Amino acid sequence: MMGHWIIVPVVLPAVVGAIAVLALRHDLLLQRVFGTASMVALLAVALALAANGGPEAYRLGNWPAPFGIVLVLDRLAALMLVLTAFLALAVQLYAIGTGWDARGRHFHALLQFQLMGLNGAFLTGDAFNLFVFFEVLLIASYGLMIHAGGRDRLKAGVQYVAFNLVGSTLFLFGLATIYSVTGTLNMADLAVKLPLLPAGDFALIRVAGVMLLMVFAIKGALVPLHFWLPATYAQAPGPVSALFAVMTKVGAYAVIRCFTLFFPVTLPATGTLFADLLIPAALLSLAVGGIGVLGARDLGRMAGFGAVASMGTLFLAVAQFTPAATAAALYYALHSTLAAGAMFLLGDLIAARRGSGDLGLDAPAPGGLLAALYMAAAVAMAGLPPLSGFLGKLMVLQATLVNPGLYWTAVLGSSFLMVLGFARAGSALFWKPATAAPALPQPLAFCAVGLLLAGLVGLTLGAGPVTGWLAETAQGLHAPAAYIAANGLEGM
Repeated sequence: MMGHWIIVPVVLPAVVGAIAVLALRHDLLLQRVFGTASMVALLAVALALAANGGPEAYRLGNWPAPFGIVLVLDRLAALMLVLTAFLALAVQLYAIGTGWDARGRHFHALLQFQLMGLNGAFLTGDAFNLFVFFEVLLIASYGLMIHAGGRDRLKAGVQYVAFNLVGSTLFLFGLATIYSVTGTLNMADLAVKLPLLPAGDFALIRVAGVMLLMVFAIKGALVPLHFWLPATYAQAPGPVSALFAVMTKVGAYAVIRCFTLFFPVTLPATGTLFADLLIPAALLSLAVGGIGVLGARDLGRMAGFGAVASMGTLFLAVAQFTPAATAAALYYALHSTLAAGAMFLLGDLIAARRGSGDLGLDAPAPGGLLAALYMAAAVAMAGLPPLSGFLGKLMVLQATLVNPGLYWTAVLGSSFLMVLGFARAGSALFWKPATAAPALPQPLAFCAVGLLLAGLVGLTLGAGPVTGWLAETAQGLHAPAAYIAANGLEGM
């Protein structure tokens, strides 16, 4: 039993962020020390929670579900906590090593509040509080997005906020519709009540489910609701773009959580409706992402379209709504988050070395070390062997149940376009004589990139035990009796 430790991933960054604003705002060194210590502690707590497994509910104010606010720790939530803390630690080290945190005010506080929102979204057992934590995410991410200013960055930030505010509005409408029909927004309670609804309420529930699906598709940058992502990722500071790699996974997490718990394919009111909507969008994302990587003329946009393609692969697995496909989706989510984070950090390092991320710029080659790191990150993003992206895509394809020929063509075709795009960019960046002595990355920044690439190597070497653990996680998601019982609702 983890007891009060369950709330630590939400409270710790909230407290450290408040301290950074109120007491440390004029001392960058102390902000760095407190922020890094918080990241390490957060990773340690997340690992401890993952070892516990759950499901276990934490009732704020000791009010029973569905009347009070509840946090629920299960394997999926713990997995996302570990992934977020690991990526955030790498981002923290990179921001310190490159001095990005000194280019604007309150970087460390905003980063902590961002983690508060992320961790809260992963732990909450209530759909309305999922909305609340989404809004915390939006506010903090907007501040990080426009960090260090600039007209283009501000323009991209406004576009980012506008798209996400549309999503927030849809979210409220969807939640209001569900509450009007069921009288609850507790996820476990919804899992109990929705299968018992009379046929007269089916239409309203289908409308609400589609609205929630659109919200999560916006968060997950699923085509055609992806328009905010390429510009946002291209204009955001390098470490912020790397952190945003996990933010798109919030959309995928929400789909897995909600559409296996209270909107499963066995629900009479909806059936396979959501899978039928997700699969074409995932296939389009694969195509748009691959073409975007091939045609990009800027490192940031190239990495952004790579993230779109990776979300297409991820949602293709999620949309199968089977335990095997969900396990494959979770493995690929781990891989794609680390790979995208590494690519964004490397893109920032390369752009700093050349003076711009423009692939058409006639500039000195950034040097052999960055070339080697870029190659490793490109192999990971494209899903080539021997790294975990190849294993993840193979698992996704093996888990598809219908139209396997179409899925194989889409995934392999997108991968081929990404290989061509990354190879073209690599030639433009590195296939030239260096006209000046190549400058090595700053040591701490190099360690941050190496940490993410090491995570990819660990996923590859430990694929057996990792996939075994994820298979058990997926089984629990598709048979949520333990999750419902943890909320004390088994008798309802």
